[in-house]
Amino acid sequence: MKPERPSIDKGLARRAFARAADGYDDVAVLQREIGERLLERLDYLRAHPAVALDLGCGTGQIAAGLLRRYPKARVLALDFAEPMLAHARRVGRWRRRPACLCGDMEQLPLADASLDMICSNLAFQWAGSRERLFAECRRVLRPDGVLMFTTFGPDTLQELRAAWRAVDGHAHVNPFDDMHDIGDELLHAGFADPVMDVERLSLTYDDVFALMRDLKQLGAHNVLSGRPRGLTGRDALARMRSAYEAFRCDGRLPASYEVIHGQAWKIERGECRVPLDQLKPK
Repeated sequence: MKPERPSIDKGLARRAFARAADGYDDVAVLQREIGERLLERLDYLRAHPAVALDLGCGTGQIAAGLLRRYPKARVLALDFAEPMLAHARRVGRWRRRPACLCGDMEQLPLADASLDMICSNLAFQWAGSRERLFAECRRVLRPDGVLMFTTFGPDTLQELRAAWRAVDGHAHVNPFDDMHDIGDELLHAGFADPVMDVERLSLTYDDVFALMRDLKQLGAHNVLSGRPRGLTGRDALARMRSAYEAFRCDGRLPASYEVIHGQAWKIERGECRVPLDQLKPK
């Protein structure tokens, strides 16, 4: 039996990202790189969406990429933090910008079967329930619509998690789930042909507190509902810092990220897909 997954405090997460909006792009080096890799994967789809959504858009990097790649598409951008949308509204050109929506990705303010494509970069880990999230994504996609996303896997920030475990038993780092579990959830939600893969990236820092400052500026610090309340004491911080030093390599402290890429299609029940290379002429 798997241990109970700590839950995200979505109100706290929304406020954290709202505060982070103005300085987000100053420190989102990793997020931009992963976003570009997500956009590059669109080149292999041969898709021509009429309506595409950047879900959990942040400052609008993916929306901008969708506008460039699909000049005839209507591009939507949705986020639950209004200050992030203030930045997303500026991407593109003045005659063609995304239509921005403030809403919850688990309760999408969109009609059934209204989208051809959903792209999401590093947003799904903030969902309270991926079961509801995937059900909503499938609801708003048209038949043959595609869901493309990135999210973080369980080895993300493993050094920071281990350093805090040396201090106490509280959850100080947000939870991230396994690629195989996410793939199973896509199938359970009714998606077809899920393709999941992982890549591992790393940032390095002079000091663990520099990492923690970046996470806070990104809005990606601890937003768990069961997080320790109040300020963390100096003694606990000193012990965590000392424990993190065990990971120092070549004079730098690593921060590991396990990046999950996911792709799945909405296929109506009763339909099936047969690869072209399996069709033989009579």
